[in-house]
Amino acid sequence: MSVLSDSIKQASILQTTSPISMAVQDEDNIKKQEKNDGSDGISNTQRVWTSLVSGAIAGALAKTTIAPLDRTKINFQISKQPYSAKAAVKFLIQTLRTEGLLSLWRGNSATMVRIVPYSAVQFTAHEQWKRILGVNGSERKKPGLNFLAGALKKTSQGTTYPLDLMRARMAVTQKTEYKTLRQIFVRIYMEEGILAYYRGFTATLLGVIPYAGCSFFTYDLLKNLLSVYAVTIPGFSTSLICGAIAGMIAQTSSYPLDIVRRRMQTSAVKGQHYHTIGSTIMKVYKEEGIMAFYKGLSMNWVKGPIAVGISFATHDTIRDTLRKIISQNTSTKI
Repeated sequence: MSVLSDSIKQASILQTTSPISMAVQDEDNIKKQEKNDGSDGISNTQRVWTSLVSGAIAGALAKTTIAPLDRTKINFQISKQPYSAKAAVKFLIQTLRTEGLLSLWRGNSATMVRIVPYSAVQFTAHEQWKRILGVNGSERKKPGLNFLAGALKKTSQGTTYPLDLMRARMAVTQKTEYKTLRQIFVRIYMEEGILAYYRGFTATLLGVIPYAGCSFFTYDLLKNLLSVYAVTIPGFSTSLICGAIAGMIAQTSSYPLDIVRRRMQTSAVKGQHYHTIGSTIMKVYKEEGIMAFYKGLSMNWVKGPIAVGISFATHDTIRDTLRKIISQNTSTKI
């Protein structure tokens, strides 16, 4: 009898739930599902702007940290002088004596103007491409799509490339030749034409595919492996280590094209002729040999992992902090 009465009560409860109220509940659930892109209560719009902010800060911090090493590397990349650790230290000391400490950051203003929007867009684009391709949380199961997401995130390369060219020219010249970004911008246009702003751009596009793909693919893969095997390393340290390894692999994979790009970017100020990718490759190979395409790579193994490690770790830390604050505020309002 008690079982029968319980069944009657449950039936009466179901009957009292009107179709209208059920429709309202379903509509609310749909709205919540559309608003949230995950289980943390963060909308996709909030994901975009938090990734933009954290990406911009991460890029600026990473590039400023390695700016002296970057200037040293560029000077060896565009010259026929053999590279060695001793020669690199000698260049740094000589620059300090003749131009002062701040000269080691010469051209960094151009880097900041370029890297802030570029880094913001590339981190955001990578996250959004992973979401579109359905890679989020399944990097180990979909390595091909994860690599593709990393390569596609370079959608901001074209808009910021002229600033990269200006940064390279400022790095290999004295203050008397190019004092400001405005001066170098005008001089390139007057002396070489508007197409000069994109000299070496094709080599850059060819280089970013292995670089971006390897960088984000390796980073995501290592982070997932560490989480699966429950390695007890603090979050920031994990990002730093994974980012450093990813940076080293990515830099090595695309370095020969980086040499070609720098030669083409600075050919006008160095009095050398590097017009196309093919002619540049042949000229460098005939005059300096195959190892010239890896000149300064050991410097990249130092600065690359530092920059990528700082960039990934800073981005993840700031992004996760912002999203935690948003999630807490959203849950408090509810």
